[in-house]
Amino acid sequence: MNMKKTAYPYVIWMIIFTVVPLLLVMYYAFTTGDGLELSSFEFSLDSFKRFFTPIYMKVLLRSIQLAFISTIACLVLGYPIAYIISKEKPRKRNTMILMFVIPMWMNFLLRTYAWLTLLGKNGLINYIVTKLGFQPLNIIYNDTAVLLGMVYNFLPFMVLPIFSTLTKMDKGLIEASEDLGANKLTTFMKVVFPLSLPGVITGITMVFIPAVSTFVISNLLGGNKTNLIGNLVEQQFRYTGDWHFGSSMSIILMVLILITMGLTSKFDKEKDGGGRGLW
Repeated sequence: MNMKKTAYPYVIWMIIFTVVPLLLVMYYAFTTGDGLELSSFEFSLDSFKRFFTPIYMKVLLRSIQLAFISTIACLVLGYPIAYIISKEKPRKRNTMILMFVIPMWMNFLLRTYAWLTLLGKNGLINYIVTKLGFQPLNIIYNDTAVLLGMVYNFLPFMVLPIFSTLTKMDKGLIEASEDLGANKLTTFMKVVFPLSLPGVITGITMVFIPAVSTFVISNLLGGNKTNLIGNLVEQQFRYTGDWHFGSSMSIILMVLILITMGLTSKFDKEKDGGGRGLW
């Protein structure tokens, strides 16, 4: 009984700051009208019809494309990092993870701003390139800059779950594989990688979802040339004032995220790893 009473503040918090805002977004998404007076709105699907036009669908597909590429890049970079760290001794391993996580303690906005000084026309990268005798690179205010910002900001979300799964892995299975004559590559492909798939799936989910909905990175590093679905939602609420259209896009984005989570959960059968299904 006492445990139930202690849960009341959390339930109230969830209702006020999660359920109520979600209901308001849904209400605005399925209505139309001028101003913000709720009583003056009428049920309508015009906002959704407006979104499913070529210009907005192009933005949605572009958002999915960039999020997908950044997720693959994080996986390609993050898995070896997580694997190398997991092979170290506990003390060194913890230090390496700490050094990897420390940049995340800095504000997300400041971390993204820092890339402007690196990628800018007169930034550090172009300074080095010109000193080497080459022409300055055009690596700011385009998709390349946005992808670099995504990978940098979301890479820890890929590394940490994979690292966690690798460290919890039953080392006896690896030893058994080696005792049976398997070389390191075969052991990795047949034992280590299958056992680490729960961490990989979690990492993919944790990277793709914020990447597809981001707007800060594309605003700062993409300039006015890169508009993603997150930017459109922000513009409707902050500048245009069309809360109905902004809410409908938010609902569509939430559905996309739920579909992504549903697809990844099908491949994440064993959350903590293990040896079942390997032999």
